[in-house]
Amino acid sequence: MRRTARLALLFVLAALALGGGSSAHGNAPPGATARCNDGTYSFSQTRSGTCSYHHGVAQWLTAAVPVRLAIASVGATVRLLSPTRTSGCALGALPDRRCSPGAYYNGLTTGVICAAGFRTGAIRNVPVSEKHEVEAEYGMRPAAYGSTLEIDHIVSLELGGSNDVANLFPERAPGYHAKDKLENRMHDMVCSGEISLGAAQHQIAADWKALYRRVFGVAPKIR
Repeated sequence: MRRTARLALLFVLAALALGGGSSAHGNAPPGATARCNDGTYSFSQTRSGTCSYHHGVAQWLTAAVPVRLAIASVGATVRLLSPTRTSGCALGALPDRRCSPGAYYNGLTTGVICAAGFRTGAIRNVPVSEKHEVEAEYGMRPAAYGSTLEIDHIVSLELGGSNDVANLFPERAPGYHAKDKLENRMHDMVCSGEISLGAAQHQIAADWKALYRRVFGVAPKIR
């Protein structure tokens, strides 16, 4: 084989190895961020855990373009239950469902949260005054607790969670780090079709520790 022909062949092979060819991108559904080894597509917004239930990633697709969401476009807040208390809430690893039953935005559908450019920063809007309201409900002194505690979303923003006070509770470290890991995985599972968005929202609100054990096979580290 002549030298120029060999170089051309090597160039083509390298291009296919790096990009998988233009046809893979052309056949990918809108919003897909990766093609899995079993031929399915993932809409995951994080690389960690992508295609983990589909034999790994075969090809990363075009980088996501951020989706700009107006606050009005998220829809109305839907509370999973009606709170029955606004004080004397029990502080623990799980939210007190009498005070914090969880809530989501009905405009953040599966199609929206699984779009390639969806970013939670576009809807993250919890003022300090609301965080202090949550702390007071749980008998805490309203203050800045640094990395030792986080006013966390019960139904996570990755799952269409609302910034409503009914969807917030004080969560100590390292519990909220473990819950973050679960939130990312649940988002991936919703976007790959392994669980419906509604089921994910209700399960993470009901008992995120039990859901963590079912998903990862081990108990979360909360202390």
